Amino acid sequence: MNVLVTGGAGYIGSHAVKALAEAGHIPVVLDTLEHGHAKAVGDAELILGNVLDHELVARVCRQFAIEAVMHFAAYIEVGESMAVPMKYYANNTMSALSLLKTMQESGIERFVFSSTAAVYGQPDAIPVPEDAPTRPVNVYGHSKLLVEQTCSWLARHTPFRYAALRYFNASGAHADGVIGEDHRPESHLIPLVLRTALGKREAVHIFGDDYDTSDGTCVRDYIHVWDLAKAHIRAMEYLADGGESGAFNLGTGNGYSVMEIVECARRVSGAPIPVKVMPRRAGDPASLVADPGRAERVFGWRAECSDLGSIVGSAWKWQSAHPDGYSLD
Repeated sequence: MNVLVTGGAGYIGSHAVKALAEAGHIPVVLDTLEHGHAKAVGDAELILGNVLDHELVARVCRQFAIEAVMHFAAYIEVGESMAVPMKYYANNTMSALSLLKTMQESGIERFVFSSTAAVYGQPDAIPVPEDAPTRPVNVYGHSKLLVEQTCSWLARHTPFRYAALRYFNASGAHADGVIGEDHRPESHLIPLVLRTALGKREAVHIFGDDYDTSDGTCVRDYIHVWDLAKAHIRAMEYLADGGESGAFNLGTGNGYSVMEIVECARRVSGAPIPVKVMPRRAGDPASLVADPGRAERVFGWRAECSDLGSIVGSAWKWQSAHPDGYSLD
């Protein structure tokens, strides 16, 4: 299929672009490059622009005979979302609604949406199933949930079909070491740990070591970015085959603590990686782990390369080869 990939020059989007091409599909990337990197797109068609530009998106859909859309374009910083909420509602919610309107007018009915486990907020039980209450505790999660809810209404009353993929902790890099994680600013744990190993940071900040977990540090479900990319292909093909719309967790069902991540990074990098314990952050649950069973039951996906060693090892291969990200390539 010809697939429009918004935000395809970003971390997860660029891996999806690579996975689409490997699966025989034709990705067309639309990205502002505000946070994305042109070098991450490889040989795919790259169009510089914003999904809010209705005329541009409509023209791209006609020119490339787009049959499905994968929507990754969004801001992702939770703290920033609380400080400047309208920035997130404008970019994450309003832009998505504009894109959906353009799709409807262009006759495109298949939509794979990059959502987040942040829609759950503080879960009542672990692991978290898709039918758990959606009670986001930050603007970032709410901005994504609003898009999910819009998609649900559209799917009930029009031919539109969607898959909302709720990521847990995206991590790792492609095995070839050519594309990886380069956020600015960086807020994800694994690249921060590895940047410390490279001497780019003095220490890893651990926010609380007195949680009710095995070692007192927070536990999260880390999912390899390549597993995420392949899940998007499966979801898109499932919709193309007439599959029903819905939300799907993308995780492993296993959790690792902050200190387990640090210890694994020490083994992989050979660096001591100092840590500094900081006060807890408001709103951080002790544990957040997915129940990923629905994606396997419905469209046959499960994580295959998300063991901790593979995740940290692939991230280290990227970070050590690109200590300044894409900037010096």
